[in-house]
Amino acid sequence: MAAGAGDGDQRWLVECLTATLDTARDVRAFAEESLRQASLLPGYGAALTKFIKQHWQEDEENFMPPVVSASEKVIIRQLLLTSLDDSHGKIRTAIGMAVAAIGQQDWPEDWPELLPYLLKLISDQSNGCGVRGALRCLALLSDDLDDTCIPKLVPELFPSLYSIISSPHLYENSLRAKALAIVHSCISMLGSMTGVYKRETVSLISSMLDPLMEQFSAILNSPVLSHNPDDWNMQMETFVSSFKVYQLSMIQASEDVDSVGYDSDGSERSLESFGIQLQNWSRDANQYVADEDDVTYSCRVSGSLLLEEIVTAYDEYGIESVLEASQMRFHESRELKKAGSTDWWRLHEASFFALGSLSEQLCEAQDSGYNVRDLLEQMVTDTVGTEVHQYPFLHARAFSILSKFSSVISKEICEQYLCSAAHAIASDVPPPVKVGACRALAQLLPESNQSLNVPNIMGILSSLVDLLGKASDETLHLVLETLQSAIKSCGELSTLIEPVISPVILDVWAQHIADPFISIDAVEVLEAIKNAPGCLEPLVSRILPTIGSILEKPKIQQNGLAAGSLDLLTMILKNAPTTVVKAIFDTCFTSIIQIVLESDDHGEMQNVWQHLYRVGGKSCFSGVVDKDGYNNSLAYIMSEWSQLQSEIQGAYQIKVTTTALALLISTRRPELSRIEVQGHIIKTSAGITTRSKARVAPDHWTKIPLPAKIFSLLADTLAEIQEQAVGDEDDCEEDSDWEEIQNGDSSIPHDMIYSASVPSNAKPSVEHLNAMAKVFDEDDDGSYDDDLAKADSLNEVKLSDFLTNIFVKLWESDRPLFEYLCQALTDSQRTAVDKNRQHEET
Repeated sequence: MAAGAGDGDQRWLVECLTATLDTARDVRAFAEESLRQASLLPGYGAALTKFIKQHWQEDEENFMPPVVSASEKVIIRQLLLTSLDDSHGKIRTAIGMAVAAIGQQDWPEDWPELLPYLLKLISDQSNGCGVRGALRCLALLSDDLDDTCIPKLVPELFPSLYSIISSPHLYENSLRAKALAIVHSCISMLGSMTGVYKRETVSLISSMLDPLMEQFSAILNSPVLSHNPDDWNMQMETFVSSFKVYQLSMIQASEDVDSVGYDSDGSERSLESFGIQLQNWSRDANQYVADEDDVTYSCRVSGSLLLEEIVTAYDEYGIESVLEASQMRFHESRELKKAGSTDWWRLHEASFFALGSLSEQLCEAQDSGYNVRDLLEQMVTDTVGTEVHQYPFLHARAFSILSKFSSVISKEICEQYLCSAAHAIASDVPPPVKVGACRALAQLLPESNQSLNVPNIMGILSSLVDLLGKASDETLHLVLETLQSAIKSCGELSTLIEPVISPVILDVWAQHIADPFISIDAVEVLEAIKNAPGCLEPLVSRILPTIGSILEKPKIQQNGLAAGSLDLLTMILKNAPTTVVKAIFDTCFTSIIQIVLESDDHGEMQNVWQHLYRVGGKSCFSGVVDKDGYNNSLAYIMSEWSQLQSEIQGAYQIKVTTTALALLISTRRPELSRIEVQGHIIKTSAGITTRSKARVAPDHWTKIPLPAKIFSLLADTLAEIQEQAVGDEDDCEEDSDWEEIQNGDSSIPHDMIYSASVPSNAKPSVEHLNAMAKVFDEDDDGSYDDDLAKADSLNEVKLSDFLTNIFVKLWESDRPLFEYLCQALTDSQRTAVDKNRQHEET
């Protein structure tokens, strides 16, 4: 996924949240309404949570630049908390998911007010929406608590939860069930802590144990009524009871139910609504996908969570019990079918669902010797013989099972279902079946035999393109994902697909540019086309003219289109040949530099810098653009870069920027010496600089030539590495970015040697500049985290040896310049350089 594709989401979110604080009433009202409308869209909560996981914390596994700034974080946290008691249930759910995602990273150190605020909300009986919102948030947050958080949380949280659980006259059963779910999560973590912290955990729970047990007993002793599913949900959180009632009323629907109720989030909660839901799913694929992916509270979700708990708690015995129960229900469905029941398929589908909810554990169990395969193959084979229009949900679930258990089920059955899925998406079958077929194709196509795919692939692509025209919301993500898998399976037919598929996907991308997640999916499909044999050049020829015109006049484009165009170019540039790089450079680079110089948006700036990583090494010597007195784009870029270099963090980022600076100074181009940048601070007064002094007399800095600044920055890096080396000799146990930087091969890639050895009077050709930037492209898939993990040529470089090579070559080839640059060094910097050079000489 293109790293910058979420930037539009960040900009829109931050701008909307900031605008809700605006003093202008109309601005504030428009922002609030925009957020409200967005939160009502399917999947908004998941989208908002994904944004937080990708952009909130730089050291997170899924981080993608840009990072949310500290000031923006304060605004977002404040406004999310104040929205938890919104009157719309879907908004509360979305906000709760976002608060929980942030809380997992910021609480308690950076967000100490979170827990007091939530406790205040759930204790306010007069604010029912606030109680619901806070409980939803705590339920999500409690799932990811660790042994450092629980001891701080339980003493303050449990009394408030107990008040809700023990007050059926004040709180509806759905709220009491959610409170029980939070108690359950906390107790589960306390249970896992007892091995190491037995005394502490006993102390934490002892005062609450007796009152909680009294409530558990009262709840379990209460009769479960089929017309009140909230009772069922609450009992599922404590223990499974009255299964026959659930089976009769929910699965077989044999009891008469008259009432229709709604839960606190506005969803129907009567058991009759399950039948109504089936009718909606039969007509609307979007609703089916949205409900399938919804992990909020329901009977099915409660049941699947209980099954997971059983398997976790009882290991092998739990697996055996689940398989035995599923086998029993499957045989019961067969007996019902023989007896002529029209509802026989429900137990069959429910068994599918139960097994699918444990797919990861059951696949591992198959590898460990359990016979999961026979049961699954028997169930999916029985489904083949039934009529798809009569039992659409059973067929949809069978396709879903194939996608989850493709590693377990035999290759022959998988191939049979692959052909069935290809036929289903091209046929007039109910929407849920097409959804299931897409899921199966997305999983099975990459794993299947290439010779089997070729006869069907053009038909599959044609059907998927047809589905794109009918898809919206959730189904669009699924169809694009399936298209991506199909394109990767085209083999020798790749050249035939580009002129057919590319225009359609580009149209989807442009229409949904404001939706960062759909636009990301579209870019990933285009990337699959780009990587297909023979498709890169025609795709670039198709894209470039339009992208060039967009970037030339970014301010008149619709919101997000310019940023999305940069994402598209970044994807195209990854590992691109020189001819493609040159074409993009000639068409777009001046426009990109203009965007850099005119933008004050930090997110947009970082998105552009991501793009410049690809083409910047080939570009800095062209394009003269004026910005605040700077003569050209290079002068402005290097002025900003040299000021910010010391603030860069992360082993990979330090290595990227340091090697780039070293390669730049190695060119010894005269243009560099004509650029003056910020040097040393000029002390204007003695004593401590207070804020008032700083306002009256701001800091002043000397101006020094760019090569001198770069030389001093490289010397600083060398000094840091030498200090770390001394620390290692003293058995320092703490890791640092510098320790990661030192590790690596002492050899230097040929491309870097080439770029560093070009004579200073050489004209910077595209080939030369490509050598400078190539190291940033190899084995890159757009993710910083993957860059750090992959052993590409840059990660193999040992930075200390690389800098030594740079200094030695400069000393040997141009000693007067070397001595001149050393004059601007501080004592510590000069010592580091001398020590390095003397070590090399010895």
